[in-house]
Amino acid sequence: MDINPTLLSYLSDLEGAVANLSDSWHPDDPAYQADLYRQTLTSLSYSYFVYFHATPEHPDWAPLWNPVFTLQPNPDDIYVQSPIRGDLSYRVSGNRGTCKILSFTSQTAASGTVDQMPRPNGHNELDTNDLGIGLGEEFEILFSAERPAGYSGHWGRIDPTATYMYLRYRSYDWLNEVDPQLSIECLDPVPPKPRLTPEEIIERIGEMAKFPRRKTDLYYPMQNGVKERVGFNVFEPVRYPGALVKQVYWPACFQFDADEALIIETELPAHAPYWNIQLNDPLFNALEYVYRLSSTNGHYARLSSDGKYRAVIALNDPGVPNWLDPAGYLEGGIYGRWYECDSEPTPTITRVRLADLRDHLPPDTPHISAEERAEELRLRVKACQRRRRW
Repeated sequence: MDINPTLLSYLSDLEGAVANLSDSWHPDDPAYQADLYRQTLTSLSYSYFVYFHATPEHPDWAPLWNPVFTLQPNPDDIYVQSPIRGDLSYRVSGNRGTCKILSFTSQTAASGTVDQMPRPNGHNELDTNDLGIGLGEEFEILFSAERPAGYSGHWGRIDPTATYMYLRYRSYDWLNEVDPQLSIECLDPVPPKPRLTPEEIIERIGEMAKFPRRKTDLYYPMQNGVKERVGFNVFEPVRYPGALVKQVYWPACFQFDADEALIIETELPAHAPYWNIQLNDPLFNALEYVYRLSSTNGHYARLSSDGKYRAVIALNDPGVPNWLDPAGYLEGGIYGRWYECDSEPTPTITRVRLADLRDHLPPDTPHISAEERAEELRLRVKACQRRRRW
């Protein structure tokens, strides 16, 4: 391979992601263009971990979506990843922590690493709750394509074609639940981790440059499809195959004017181990969720006196419970989740004048003072910073 000293020449495929501006809602809007440039670089930033941090023979957890917010991570989830090989065996061990869910997902290919995601994707998922691993418990799980003869411990299957494993630690009470502490080891004899050759480095830089476009190719149609099928301010529930098949999503695309508000209203399932709602930008990135109240879940949500959940999307604090802050956006996406619930109600969205907001809420809806809101945000920042996002 001819090693060209001009780094920019190896990154030319980044323009593929920029070309996807044509698939955004307003391709000629300078704000959309700037958001796309930012999204391209956020995807590029974490693609380094995909191609350089670890190898299947020398696995190690690395950050996934959390530090960069790109392509709609759930704010309640911490995601980590490691490359693996389906013909090798791995031991994951450590402490379960006390978070709501700890699940492992292995796949033939990770999104962003191939032009076309395989169907099926050699997909396997394992939830420690299903294994009976208790909160705060020390444990280990053997992952392999086949269970070893006579092995009686915790075991998880990985597809023989697997190249990738990711974990999600889902927390309800961000401040008080404890995230897991885990290691991953390859159990097969392998040589020492090698120094990369110049050719290998250049090849991986080229794959990094393709990564942002591959991500947007996959994820833009998800949010665009909702808008095309049902328009704005309407939820379209869906259950995806693959990861978290126990979960029903309720996506929507929101839109309102600066002097308006959106009221989200829903019944709640009688049995609801977990549910949440979050706001995304028009390019399917999670909005700032550390210093903005752009998401909530069943632990933090305040219900109305009639038992319903009501949230309000407004540019500025409307002084009511469950404000979802759109972080300066007047349009974007909404994602909600019912997880292992005994029913799956579809919420509604009502667009109202901000000045008339309280006319559309129960009369006993409390007023949230500026001091109360500041304390709510302070605790959120404190809790989120204590979670492992890097």
